[in-house]
Amino acid sequence: MVIRFGYVAIALNINEGSPNKTITYKLYSNLPDNETKLYKLKSLTKKNLDTTKRILIYNKAHNIMVYRFTSKLVPLATHPDVLKWDYITEFRELYKDIGDYIKKYNLRVSAHPDHFTLINTLNEDVLRASLEDLEYHARIFEAMDLSSNDAKLVLHVGGTYGNKLKATERFISNFKGLDTRYKDRIILENDDKSFTAKEVLEICEHLEIPMVLDIHHHWCNNNGEKLEALLPSIFNTWRNEKQPPKIHASSPKNEKNIRAHADYIEKDFLMDFINAAQNYGEDFDVMIEAKNKDLALFQLIEDLKQESKIRVINDAAVEIN
Repeated sequence: MVIRFGYVAIALNINEGSPNKTITYKLYSNLPDNETKLYKLKSLTKKNLDTTKRILIYNKAHNIMVYRFTSKLVPLATHPDVLKWDYITEFRELYKDIGDYIKKYNLRVSAHPDHFTLINTLNEDVLRASLEDLEYHARIFEAMDLSSNDAKLVLHVGGTYGNKLKATERFISNFKGLDTRYKDRIILENDDKSFTAKEVLEICEHLEIPMVLDIHHHWCNNNGEKLEALLPSIFNTWRNEKQPPKIHASSPKNEKNIRAHADYIEKDFLMDFINAAQNYGEDFDVMIEAKNKDLALFQLIEDLKQESKIRVINDAAVEIN
């Protein structure tokens, strides 16, 4: 059983390793004219795309095959009061270069639209903004020439709005009405407050889409279900996919703030899951959601060397004996 590890957005181990360079709306508003505003947006976008390519090269050098793009490649792209500009054509060659690199080395990439992207919202304005955000992400991946098999979008189900059954039905109904360009990319994740792993699994099975299991969220939010019982069905949602199942891993920051992510991954916290998953012998990928990003990944690999059942394959992958 092989497990590959990846991380989110920022590479702390390289110079200028953040592809999140942005500008606040307040600072943007204070720029003197539209020409200056557009220049600022373009220059930040170019920097973020260049940094993304450097990160992917760095990842490949360290055998990190799993990576999540930032949702902030294009600053303020979906803000309603910001200039609308063609952020695709301006950098088409750079997008394609990034996509070609991903496909050449068969890297696994995804994005996680922000928390305000809510498909099951009761608010029409929020739904409209959510669709705009999905369009933004889809356009980025399409510019990279990454198919729905090559690049996924991770979403939460959303809020319960006082009635979980109705919220679930609304998500399913709204999901079915989505543009195929979004729908084919979406995979669902359980969250730490509203929808449990079991509840998200049921939605994924109904819609026939993959589920990303977040083991930290499950620890925070469950109704007593054991992961051992859910895992075969969760992994089975990936049966028709190009890539193996993926989970999210993080550790509680502290006893008072259990939902926040710690700087590093607690080895034993992850090993509990690995021991459960070992019964099924299926390869899977782990997206590390730790504050220290790639540094947390490397530290986790070092920590896992202490486990007799684990053989380290390279900087970012292990095999379970």
